[in-house]
Amino acid sequence: MNYLKNKLGFLGVDNKFNIKHKVVIVPFGLEKTVSYGGGTKNGPKEIIKASHQVELYDEELNCEPYKKIGIKTLKPFKINKNINKALSQISLINKKILDKKLFSMTLGGEHSITPGCIKPFVEKYKNLCLLHFDAHADLRQSYNGEKFSHASAIRRCMDYKNVSLISFGIRNISASEIPFLKKNSKRIKIFWSKDKNKWNLNSFKKLIKNKNVYLTFDVDGLDSSIMPATGTPEPGGLFWDETLNILKIASKNSNIVGADINELAPIKGFNSYNFIVAKLAYKILSYKFLPKLL
Repeated sequence: MNYLKNKLGFLGVDNKFNIKHKVVIVPFGLEKTVSYGGGTKNGPKEIIKASHQVELYDEELNCEPYKKIGIKTLKPFKINKNINKALSQISLINKKILDKKLFSMTLGGEHSITPGCIKPFVEKYKNLCLLHFDAHADLRQSYNGEKFSHASAIRRCMDYKNVSLISFGIRNISASEIPFLKKNSKRIKIFWSKDKNKWNLNSFKKLIKNKNVYLTFDVDGLDSSIMPATGTPEPGGLFWDETLNILKIASKNSNIVGADINELAPIKGFNSYNFIVAKLAYKILSYKFLPKLL
């Protein structure tokens, strides 16, 4: 695999720092099926650029997590223009990473990447739980005639019979998705955003206990007041501290095997939104590899 130099990759650490890496950051700015605001193809490079401003020391964990993890970033590469071939492309990349016993974090791009991202994990693990942060359920069979649309990303993941789903922050669902949701109620648990004040996170802890988990984070799961830089921003979403709390519970009680973060559509001159996503990525990796410090 071809990696960027440390100082050019995620977090931009000094090239003199050398540790056997456990994590591979995969920039995959696929943008094929956006239906409102565009720009997700620029998400990965802006996240990596913003990550160079993230403080490496974590006051919560009382250390510099990157020194205990080791993170490499793939050099940018050409993404296939055909969406089916692009999904096969990311599947193959993640399989190679998984075969090397490394942790893959894919930076999208639109949410349609996730069914491709998880394929090698579905093949490796007998059962896989998808931990999904999003404003939208993404359970449509198709959208605008495209079954691999960003609006169908989670539905395509559920095509795999060994995948179960826990979603947080959902506050936008179409009538056409409800029958599928009801039919698959034993496989799907949604923590609706409208019920935030009533969420029982102890039940979430039990749901996720000892499971192999793939984490997919659509940044529009965050409230639009802190994350307007996305194609379909929605009010009523997750805020920073409550998001971290959910991630901590998952990290301490399950085995997070891979992750993707998607749907950042950078807004020129507003780097704070890119920074939030970069810090979120660092937090996810820190919690995953250092859960005993929480």
